Amino acid sequence: MKAILFGASGMVGQGVWRECLLDPTIDRVLSIIRNATGQQNAKLTELVHKDFFDFSGIESQLTGYDACFYCVGLSAAGMTEEAYSHATYDMTLAVAKTLARINPAMTFVYVSGAGTDSTQKGRTMWARVKGKTENALLNLPFKAAYMFRPGIIQPLHGIQSRTSGYRIFYSVTKPLMPILRTLFPQYVTTTELLGRAMIRVSQSGYPKRVLETRDIKIASRGVERSS
Repeated sequence: MKAILFGASGMVGQGVWRECLLDPTIDRVLSIIRNATGQQNAKLTELVHKDFFDFSGIESQLTGYDACFYCVGLSAAGMTEEAYSHATYDMTLAVAKTLARINPAMTFVYVSGAGTDSTQKGRTMWARVKGKTENALLNLPFKAAYMFRPGIIQPLHGIQSRTSGYRIFYSVTKPLMPILRTLFPQYVTTTELLGRAMIRVSQSGYPKRVLETRDIKIASRGVERSS
């Protein structure tokens, strides 16, 4: 399988990137990034592209892929709904519409978050915008599209969030994570399980189009890879 990855520099994207490179069923990963990371791997190709709203100049390099893992995300703190919607809804749909047109047999996997509001009518701004984005993606002519809604994500294997507040949170709660995962399995997952689940559903599908944390854990069990 050949996959395109957006958001490889973020915490979730790093986890997905790692699992893709470890998984023997993934032949190639094309990481679309704004700034080169210098990462080297036989499976990996980095494509630096600054404008995530216009892919007309690189469309020829985006064809022939089986899946897209879209892990781009940002905090809505301090943002107006208009600005957050532009960075979330508009940008995601610019990517997805391009890929749906040139790769109609592709599976698109989008990471939103627990609490996303599919009705688009709730009081929480980010949840409405994420819900609007999910609904639009589910209506695009992909082979399939899946919405992932993880709750608390424990970063593993040295992966860190770029957001300072999240880094502090994960640092403080790290000793408690195994306990939290046991007591509240419906809320806590890991970057490893999330990455594996995204690979799994892109290859074999899943009964639900919207996956909560429990579904993510179930889906992750179907991935076979080398350690």
